[in-house]
Amino acid sequence: MNKLLKEHLVVAQNASGRNMNVPLYRFVGEKPGPKVYIQSSIHGAEVQGNVVIYQLIQWLKTHPICGEVLLVPNCNPVGTNIKAGEYTLGRFDPVNGTNWNRGYFYDEAFIHEFAHSVNDNETTQSIKSRFRQEMQQQLQARLDAVWGMGLAQHLNLKLQQLAFDADYVLDLHNGPVSTRHIYVPEYVKDSARLFNIPHVIFMPNVFSGALDEAMFCPWWLLTDLVTSKRQQPIDFGVEAFTLEMGSQEVISFQDGQYDANSILTFLTAKGCLPHSAMMPENMSRKAVSLSHYKTLYIQQGGIVEYIAKPGDSLKKGEVLARVLNVDNLDSDKATSDILAPCDLVAILHFPSASVLSGTQLYKCFTDYCEL
Repeated sequence: MNKLLKEHLVVAQNASGRNMNVPLYRFVGEKPGPKVYIQSSIHGAEVQGNVVIYQLIQWLKTHPICGEVLLVPNCNPVGTNIKAGEYTLGRFDPVNGTNWNRGYFYDEAFIHEFAHSVNDNETTQSIKSRFRQEMQQQLQARLDAVWGMGLAQHLNLKLQQLAFDADYVLDLHNGPVSTRHIYVPEYVKDSARLFNIPHVIFMPNVFSGALDEAMFCPWWLLTDLVTSKRQQPIDFGVEAFTLEMGSQEVISFQDGQYDANSILTFLTAKGCLPHSAMMPENMSRKAVSLSHYKTLYIQQGGIVEYIAKPGDSLKKGEVLARVLNVDNLDSDKATSDILAPCDLVAILHFPSASVLSGTQLYKCFTDYCEL
C-alpha cells in the first residue's frame, strides 16, 4: 500500500517570532507514476478545499497509487486567521495589500535561455528534469534575496517550490457565492471532461501571477520553443488547474466527497490510480474562453437582491438583480432592476447585499458553448 509521510513547512512567523506551519501529507505508491500536487485555502475564506483534501486522504489510505500525491491543506495560515467580526478577510496580505494568489514566479527570458540550451538529442525526461532543477534554483535565489520580499510572495514561492516538481497541479478555491467552475489551459482542453465540473474557462498562455499559470505557462512556452527548434512536437505531460468548488466561508462534507471523487476521476484517467474504475459523469459542460468570462460592475450603490443564482442561464434583458435605494423609498425610484446585457450564465456574485457603486456584482459566461 501507499506510504504516508507527514511533514510541516514553515511559511511565516508571527509578531511573536513563532513559526506558522503548513501540514504536508505525502502519499508515495509502491509503483512509479506521475507526481500530483494539490493545495487549498490560499485565500483564507476559501475553506471547502480542506474538506476535499480530508476526503482524498481517507481514500488514499486504502487505495494504491502509482507515483506520489502531495496534499497541502490550509496552505495560507496567515490568511485563514485574518478575521473582522464574522468575516474572514484573507484574500490580501494585510501588511502589503498583495493578493495571496498573485506572487508566484515566472520569467519568460529564463525560459527562452533554457530552451536555447536544449540540444536535438536530449531526451524529454532529461529536459524535464533539468528544467525543474534550474527552476528550483531560480526560486531559491529569490527566497534568499538580501532585500527580502513581502509575506504573500514569500509564501507563494515556498509553495511553488513544492508544486513545480509535480506533473499535475490542482489549486482548490471558492468563489464568493459561486457554482462549480474550473480554469483549464487551452493546450489540454480535453482534460476538462475528466472532472465532474459543469462550467469550464479555457486559459491562454498568459501569466497573471496565479499558481496554475505559474505551473502551465513555463511548460507551455518551453514546449512551443523546443517544438519550433526541433521541428517536431514534444510533450512534457504537465497540467495545472484552478478548481472553484462553490462558495467561500462554508464547508460541506457531502460536497467535499463529490469534489474528491471528481479529482479521483481525473487522476484515474491520468494513470495515477491503477485499481480505480472511476469514470467522469455524463453531464452538461459549458465552456468559454477567458476573454468571454465577463464581470458585470454595478453602476449604482444600494441594497441588492440577487435574483439570478450561480449556474442560472439567462436571456438578454432578463433580470439579474434588483436594487433598493433607501433615499427613495417613498417614490417609484425605490427599486431598479439590473438586466442581463446578453445571453449568459451567472457563475458567481458578490457575497453581500450592501453594495457600493463600481462593485463586481456578477461574473458570467458569455458566448459559451457545450463541450
